This record gives sequence, structure tokens and C-alpha cells, in this order.
Amino acid sequence: MSQIYTIFVTVFIIQMESSIQNKIAEKISSFPKGTIILPSDLIDIGSFEAIRQSLSRLHKSGLIIRISQGIYLYPKKDKLLGVLNPSIEDIAETIAKRDKARIIPTGVLALNKLGLSTQVPMKIVYLTDGAPRIIKIGKQSINFKKTSPKNLAVKSEIIMLIIQALKELGQKNTTKETIQKINFYLQKEKSQNMLDDIKLAPAWIVKILLPLITKKHDRVAKTTKNKKGRNIKSGC
Repeated sequence: MSQIYTIFVTVFIIQMESSIQNKIAEKISSFPKGTIILPSDLIDIGSFEAIRQSLSRLHKSGLIIRISQGIYLYPKKDKLLGVLNPSIEDIAETIAKRDKARIIPTGVLALNKLGLSTQVPMKIVYLTDGAPRIIKIGKQSINFKKTSPKNLAVKSEIIMLIIQALKELGQKNTTKETIQKINFYLQKEKSQNMLDDIKLAPAWIVKILLPLITKKHDRVAKTTKNKKGRNIKSGC
């Protein structure tokens, strides 16, 4: 009797697992190709362990690709290039979104995003208010480093990148050419937002950015004043 019961339970578990796996496969197939998949995306289907096992089996079947522990990809393929892998930044942003955490790129990545370096970083560091961790993606790694709320309070993405890029360069290595490139990005931002944000930067960075932002602010104010003056004259 006990043997029959054991067989019954085993069959039932297999059927349950098969059902969960089928549901997961069906849901994944509804995603756009190139989607990064985390177990938490499928938590409405079954227990974490059942999802983990199903994802592992679906990886072996070829439906998805494991790009790191607990991180999968519903692959998009190009006829010439093969599988189009997501960028490290896409993976980092997906994890941050799952954890409801804020992240700031630092170091060489910040320089790279501003065009101040062509170096491709192997170790990418993000400041975060989420859990600190290191995730290996092939030969590269993502390091989520816990930071103070002050470092995450900057609202402008450009100012955020500039601050981190200049920190990486250091005061002595910040050239006139670098400042010119930075000034190009500053022209696209609202002056008042930038003036508020640079208060959170180290003093030597404020010394570099403040004249550039003030000059832009004065130019915008002058242009606005001239436009108003022309409008008043045309209305007379």
C-alpha cells in the first residue's frame, strides 16, 4: 500500500512540475525575443524552487540561455551574428528594476558613456541603494556597491555621469579637452537642475562645472529676455 502511495505521489509531483514548466515556457514564448528573464518574473506560476528547476530544464532544451546564475535570456538571433547578447548595462538595469533599487554607473563605464574613454571595462561598478553583490557575466562582472543616499540624490543623468567620470579621472588628469567635451553635454540640460545637482559633488568638481553651468544659465536668460522684448515690440 505504501509503495502504491509513493508511486502516486511521485507521478503527481512529475505532472505538477511538467505543468509548471509548460506554463513557464508558454509565458516566456510570449515575451519579445531578447528579453532578460529572472525567476521573479515568473513567481505567479509556482514556487521559487519549481521555477528554478523549470528554467534549468528549459535552458537545457534550448528555449532560453543561461547568462549567469539566476539570469536567463530568451534569445534573439541574427542570421550572420548568431545570438544577440544583451549589454552588461541592460542586465544591471533589469536587476535594479527587480530589486526596486537605484544604480549609478561609475569608473570607466561612466567615462565610456560620455565618450571620454574607448576602453571596454571588464569589471563594471555601480553604486546602489540595493543589496551589494557581484555578478559574473562571462569574462565580465557587475559589482553593485552600496553607497550613501547623497551619491544617489543627483537628478540629472548627465551630471551624475560627469561627477563619476571626473572622480575616476581625478583632478590632475582632467584636461581642457575633457572639460570641452563635458561642456557639450551640459548644453542639453536645464541650468537650474544642474546648479542644484552639483552641490552634491566634491569641491574641485564644483569648481570646474559651476562656471560652465553659470555661463549657460546667463546665455539662456539673455536669449529669453531678448525674445520677450521682441514680442512686446511686435505687439505694439
